[in-house]
Amino acid sequence: MSVVERGSETARKRRPWKNRLVRYTALAACGYVGVIVVLLFLENRLLFHPIGAAQEWLPPPNSQVEDIFLQSADGNQIHAWWCPTPDWSAEKGALLYCHGNAGNLSHRSYSVASWQKLFGISVLIFDYPGYGRSEGRPTETGCYAAAEAAYEWLVKQKHLAGSDIVIYGGSLGGGVAVDLAAHLPHRALVLVKTFTSVPEAAQDVYPWLPARWLVRNKFANLAKIGRCIQPVFIAHGTNDRVIQYSHSELLFAAANEPKRFYAMPGVDHGDALPDDFFLSLSAFLSERKAQLPALTSKN
Repeated sequence: MSVVERGSETARKRRPWKNRLVRYTALAACGYVGVIVVLLFLENRLLFHPIGAAQEWLPPPNSQVEDIFLQSADGNQIHAWWCPTPDWSAEKGALLYCHGNAGNLSHRSYSVASWQKLFGISVLIFDYPGYGRSEGRPTETGCYAAAEAAYEWLVKQKHLAGSDIVIYGGSLGGGVAVDLAAHLPHRALVLVKTFTSVPEAAQDVYPWLPARWLVRNKFANLAKIGRCIQPVFIAHGTNDRVIQYSHSELLFAAANEPKRFYAMPGVDHGDALPDDFFLSLSAFLSERKAQLPALTSKN
């Protein structure tokens, strides 16, 4: 066999390996794109995890709780619990509770009781569309509309001034709370274990995907928090395995004064808030009480 013939034979033997490489690369690329398409299709299901009242419903924190039904701007009927303290009055204000992405408001019964006992404040907690007894399906705009309906109820039915309302957002609820606080008067904004934005949080979970450019639900806290001009209190657990601690650090850096960051050593995402959290928040708001009327007038 000549040198030319041997070269041709070697080339023919190598060609199948190259063909396989091209084929495997194409299959991998198709699989990668396929995963992206599936995740985009399932985005709302991955983000929102509602549990209807018929599936699971826990008892309220006490016998004083009232069932409230609100009409949101998107047409959905929203269910809420009004949880007053025994000595409640309009002058004592209230906490507007924006909960996280899973379950329903009844699963926060213990948390509501903690706010009442350790912080001494009445609570209005509401469900997003599709959660608990609320109508509809959860969406970003639907969550915002539900929060505005709850805020409006406090103002119109309980005759609260904006400066009497503390807006609280935990996890996904942080995105709802920041949006509300960015354009409505309030006493303070309290954010716990929340994120800079959903796309950034998704990028942490799926580092091998271009999540920050593809996720449609934004809840863009970092972009909005600069418009929140009342006192801001941010807390995050150092052992949070769902939302990275650094998200709250970035939010705190972007927030306006007065502000305070409360680190919770060893606390994971699903852990209860420690008693010291309420003590620190109470001290922070007490220190700022004299400044609140001037700050409120800017809203």
